[in-house]
Amino acid sequence: MQPPNIASEALRQYNRCVEKAQPSIFPALLLFCSSVLLLFCSSALLLMALKTLQGKILASLLLGIGVIMVISLLSDLQAVMRDLRAFTWLLLPLILGLIICNYLLRGLKWDFFLRRLQCGQGVSAFDSGLIFTAGMVMAVTPGKLGEVFKSYLLKRVNGTAISRSAPIVLAERLTDGLAMLLLMGLGLTLFPPARPVFVLLLGATIAGIIIVQQQPLANALLDFIARMPLGRALAPRLRTVYASTRELLDWRVLVVATGMSVVSWGCECIAFFVVLVGLGVEPSSLLLLQAIFIFAASTLFGLVSFLPGGLGVSEVSSVGLLVALVNISAATATSATVLIRFATLWFGVLLGALALAWFGRRYAEEPGNS
Repeated sequence: MQPPNIASEALRQYNRCVEKAQPSIFPALLLFCSSVLLLFCSSALLLMALKTLQGKILASLLLGIGVIMVISLLSDLQAVMRDLRAFTWLLLPLILGLIICNYLLRGLKWDFFLRRLQCGQGVSAFDSGLIFTAGMVMAVTPGKLGEVFKSYLLKRVNGTAISRSAPIVLAERLTDGLAMLLLMGLGLTLFPPARPVFVLLLGATIAGIIIVQQQPLANALLDFIARMPLGRALAPRLRTVYASTRELLDWRVLVVATGMSVVSWGCECIAFFVVLVGLGVEPSSLLLLQAIFIFAASTLFGLVSFLPGGLGVSEVSSVGLLVALVNISAATATSATVLIRFATLWFGVLLGALALAWFGRRYAEEPGNS
């Protein structure tokens, strides 16, 4: 009897697997793109149709679940569930602790901006933190700009005009974006194709800051708006918004706030590293650098996409970069993405909802007031 040729048999088995898998690549890709597009469109329609805060959050939650289900199905749902069961859940308190550190530092940054604009009269440190945390319920709005809701809450506490404090949200997003770019820059050598995007975003951000600082240009634009029929009533508020924005985008303020953002978002990058370790990936300094780069890049892509909470874009970016750089299976990459998104985005929304309920009891509006 002739002994089997192991190499030939292995080659035949490989070819057989390729033949089975290859036809499914394009249908899977088409299914993924179609499903995500459908989810985005349905979410946009729901968000426009629903007028209550609860409805908008529910629509975003359904979109988030839908995105996770689509990615999980394409990555092998059974393997994803197996990875989640095998996850070292004893690490969860450490992960949540790092994320809470991020929230605390970002809360301090909010308070720093608040005091800088002298909008904190009558607002205790506790109330400032409560307002910031309640604003996290709006993290599922496009670009998180719905967090201007904090300005409405601040007005209920001390009467500060929304046009005066609203630029704080812009400054928060700007410094968060700068921090993500700096963290992403640490790992650019890992993924050279990201360099043009990095340079473009950094250049656009710096250019925007410089333009805002050109007061004569801004005044000319505001004067032009004031001369328009519909702009007369709007111009005074726009001048207030611009004055606050210019003050917050002072270079000295930006350096301090961006430094706080780098540390705070660095905590979430480390949390992502811990998630990967909990899924069985060998810990190393390289893995830490990869985790920082992937988390920062995927979060930044989600932020600039202007989709609610970056849903879809952040998840797809995270899974793709994990597979490409860390060399783990799509199922493990999906599991890591699911865990970090629930521990960051949805944990924050939950804390925001609880804080908002607390704020509502603490500052109940009198009947007839708005």
